This record gives sequence, C-alpha cells and structure tokens, in this order.
Amino acid sequence: MVDVVISGTGLYVPPHKITNEELVKTFNEYVDDFNARNKADIDAGLIPAKQHSSAEFIEKASGIKARHLVDVEGVMDLDRMMSKMPKGGHGDDERPCFQAHMAIEAAKEAIKNAGLEPEDIDQIICSAAVVQRFFPAIGIEVQKHLGTKGSALDMVMGCSSATYGLIAGVNAIKSGTAKRVLMVNPEIFSTMVNFRDRDSHFIFGDIASAVVLEDASVAKGDDLWKVTGTKAETQFSSNIRTHYGPMTRLDDDSLLRKDMFFMQEGRKVFKELLPLVTEFISSQLEDAGLKVEDLSRMWLHQANINMNMYAAKKLLGREPEEHEAPTVLDQYGNTAGAGSIVAFHENHRDMKVGDKGIICSFGAGYSIGSLLVEKL
Repeated sequence: MVDVVISGTGLYVPPHKITNEELVKTFNEYVDDFNARNKADIDAGLIPAKQHSSAEFIEKASGIKARHLVDVEGVMDLDRMMSKMPKGGHGDDERPCFQAHMAIEAAKEAIKNAGLEPEDIDQIICSAAVVQRFFPAIGIEVQKHLGTKGSALDMVMGCSSATYGLIAGVNAIKSGTAKRVLMVNPEIFSTMVNFRDRDSHFIFGDIASAVVLEDASVAKGDDLWKVTGTKAETQFSSNIRTHYGPMTRLDDDSLLRKDMFFMQEGRKVFKELLPLVTEFISSQLEDAGLKVEDLSRMWLHQANINMNMYAAKKLLGREPEEHEAPTVLDQYGNTAGAGSIVAFHENHRDMKVGDKGIICSFGAGYSIGSLLVEKL
C-alpha cells in the first residue's frame, strides 16, 4: 500500500494588481461613453441603458476587494478593455511563454518547501482552466526550464483543474509510474473575462499554484500532509461556458462577440451546483468513516464568498468560524482552479499533527474534485 503526501506548495502572484475602485472607474467611464453614443436608441427604447457598477456592489456580491492580472494596462484601456498577453515562448524565443513562466515560479517555491531539487521530480502535471496554447504542452515547457526528468502533460478541467491534477498525481504515485509529481496550476482566466459586462467584469484574478506530491517513503520535508482519500465527479452543464480560447480574441481585439468570453448563468449555477457539492462532500466523508466535525479545516473553491459560506454552513449545520473555511477572495478574487490550493497554501501552517481537512474545488462541467488530507 503506497501512501502519498503533499510535501510542498508554492504560489506565483502577477505583479499587476487592480482594486475594485480602479476597476469600477474604468467600467463606469465605459458605461457613460456607451450611453452617450447610443442615447437616441436608449431614449427610443430600442436598447437598455447600461448601469454603473460600484466597489460596494462587487464586495457584497463576491467578497472580492482586489485581484492580480497578467495585464492591467489593456484592461484599463477604454478602447480595448482586454488583457495583453506578455511576450515570450514563440518557438524561436528562448523565454518561456508567460503561463509557463507563472508555473515555473510557483514550482520553484513548492519544490524548495518540499526540501527537494527540480531533478528529484519525475512527472509534471500542468492543469489549468485555460491554456495559452494547445501544443507543445505548457507542462513540457515547464519541464524544460525547470530541468526535471520523466514526463509532463497538460490537463484542462475548468475550476476543478488543480484538484483533478492532484488526483491524477496521486494515482500516478500509487500505480508506481512516479515517485514525485509536481502539479502546476497557472491560471490566466482574466483573459476570458468580458470587462464590459457588469455582472462578471470583477470576478476573476490570475495566479499560479504548485503542489509537490511524493511517495511517503521518500518524502524529506517537515510539512507533510497524507492524502487519505480522493474523489471526483462530473455532470454536464452549459451554465458555465465559453466557445473559444483566449488567444483567439486577444490577438484580434475586433473580435468582441459575446460567445468568445466566459459566460455564466450565475443563479442556475448557485441553485444546481451547490447541492451537488455538499452531497458530494458528505458522501466522501461517509465513505471514509468521517463526520464533518472531524475536519479541522475546509479549503473550498474560492468562487465567491456567498457560495463558500453556503456550502460550509450546509455541511456544518451552523455558521462556520473564519478558520474553519478560510477565504482568500478579498486579496485575489476568483482564481479559477487555484482557489482551494491558494487557501490551503496560506492557511495550514497553524495546524497540528492529526488534524484533518478537505481541499475541494468545483466549477464548469459541472465538475467537483476533492482530497482528504491529514497532517503528519
């Protein structure tokens, strides 16, 4: 029986940060310009006037106060209102592409925290909600620049990408195909956001997370978490969707069709997905012979504060205390697949040997993935 441990985590946070107030200023300038240019049609009732946003509305709706983006300049440009992908990694360019750069920097921290060197890693799984290109795999580019051995691959599983990547890594170690797996999760989901849409322009931020998984028999670190169980489940829904990749639009800013952006039926998602999540976690705990009271912490997907608190309250049967279901939304926004990993990275070092927790993400698909862990 092979035991698998999480031995190190790391983050890369893009340097460009934008607050609600800054985002709202640009959005409201766009609204004023749109309403002025279309005044005749608005007065005739042909189209509705666009409404202002506010920092207060954003925080109440989501719990978000700020987010980091791969590019702020393009988002703040009223003539564009889209990111500009930083250059690099174009075949004859020896620099990694920006998504690989994000992953590499997060990986360096995770490997260091695990007490390892890059050459100790024998598999890389790069798993993210959006990939900058389809091939060569971003994971293989990360492998090249880190200098790891073995194999690398890419996965795309929406906001469950990181947990699905971890589950794949756990299975690789248990099957004997790897001893040490690096899961990197570079999220650039702001590239899919319609910054002209009041309901969604504020949601997403960019970040990269990384996690080292090891066969417990070879782990060297002093901050080890045994993975005691994994579970994954999917159910098809188009309520969170897009029909194109980000570079299709970013490379030609005249392509502004709505279906090229991230789209979401928010109320339907809340109504349909959260019951699936709470039943999923309850079932996983029951199968493991655990009760929710046995968990010291729940590191949940950071979609928005209302979804997190609903799920935690439903599971606990009461309002959760802050440490029981920590959030990182105020600093980073919704970081797609990275949210639960960021929450774990920043909120686990106070825990004691024997403490148990769950890392759970959920999102488009619908997809749900989670890992039960115990501090060693």
